[in-house]
This record gives sequence, C-alpha cells and structure tokens, in this order.
Amino acid sequence: MSNIRITKQFSFETGHALYGYDGKCKNVHGHSYKLSVTVIGTPIMDDKNVKFGMVIDFGDLKKIVKEEIVDVFDHATVFNKNTPHVELAKALEDRGHNVLLVNYQPTSEMMVIDFSEKIKKRLPSHIELHSLKLQETDSSFAEWFSYDNV
Repeated sequence: MSNIRITKQFSFETGHALYGYDGKCKNVHGHSYKLSVTVIGTPIMDDKNVKFGMVIDFGDLKKIVKEEIVDVFDHATVFNKNTPHVELAKALEDRGHNVLLVNYQPTSEMMVIDFSEKIKKRLPSHIELHSLKLQETDSSFAEWFSYDNV
C-alpha cells in the first residue's frame, strides 16, 4: 500500500520578544502565524472501518493541533523563561494577559521544534509526523522535516 501525506493548515496570533537579540525583534511584537502540519501513513483499507480510505481523519488531526498548539499559543505572548522578560511577563499576567514562559528563545525555529514534539506524542502509532511549516510573515518561515531529525 502507498504512503500518503495529509496536510492541515492552521492560523493563530501570537506575541513574543527575543531577549538579547540585536534587532527590532528584541521588542515585544506579534505575528499572524500560519502552521502547516503534514503527516504520513497508509490509508485504512478495512471497508468496515468508518475511516475507510483515510490516512487520518482531518478532524482528528485538527483536534490534536488545536489542543496542543493553537488553543495554547493563540493570543498569547511568549517569553523565554530564563530571561529578564519574566518581570514583564508577571506584570502582564497580573493584568489578565495570556503569557507563556517557555524554556527556549521563542523564534520560529525553536517554536517549530517544540510543536513537532507536542504533535508527535499525540499521533496514533500508525501515523508519522512528516513535516511542519511555521510561517511568521508572508515571506519568512521555518520548516521541520522528520527525515532531517532521525
């Protein structure tokens, strides 16, 4: 049976700041992120299975990515928890803002690594995460491929 890749796209709004960076991104700012999630597997061939002919139900993939990524990061501000931005984070949280403190610099590159780990843990055993593309702007994105990370 052939392996087939299935892709679902998501969007979310997230703010961040890059501590120690030498450019504009050291300031708190936001992006309209677009995330493409591609999984690979063989279609279900059991004609008695309600998912017959599917690698994975798009709705099942959507549930995983929404719960692990979109619902967590959408309209949140992300800071590296090991930087002085924690003081700003505390002040924002005290005012009711959604703040995420992560153990990495919140660049697109590091976010896509984090996302890959979270999504892989939730996929059924017969489905493999093939790739992620996290688009930060219309012309800038980071990609993660499973075959680069074996």
